[in-house]
Amino acid sequence: MKLLADSSAFAKRYILEAGSESMDQLLQNASELALSALLVPEVISALNRRLRENLLPPRDYRKIKRRLMADVHDAVVIQITPAVISHSVKLLERHVLRAMDALHVACALEWEAALFVTADRRQVTAAQHAGLHTQYIGRQDP
Repeated sequence: MKLLADSSAFAKRYILEAGSESMDQLLQNASELALSALLVPEVISALNRRLRENLLPPRDYRKIKRRLMADVHDAVVIQITPAVISHSVKLLERHVLRAMDALHVACALEWEAALFVTADRRQVTAAQHAGLHTQYIGRQDP
């Protein structure tokens, strides 16, 4: 299965939280993994926020960063191309999304992902309306 995960979902590989087990299972079942070129900066930003807030020890940060870079090395990295930008503009015109979230969905569309995985409900809605199969792995509503 061709799987593209956005930053909110893929970060669950490194930070144990709701959806982490689901993300690991999906990755085990994937035949191909793609990630947007935006993913590494977004995950590193989130990790550095945790580092600054003393929620993540420096040693763990370094370990996670090495693991992230190894994972990215084994994935297809989808670049921001004119086609991806065009998809993202259409998504932004039709849905309430942040620009980066629209770009992740646009990358999944351009790569023709069999499954788009996210922890963002707005992305799920936009991706489904765009014709993608999705899986939400965020927190469940009470």
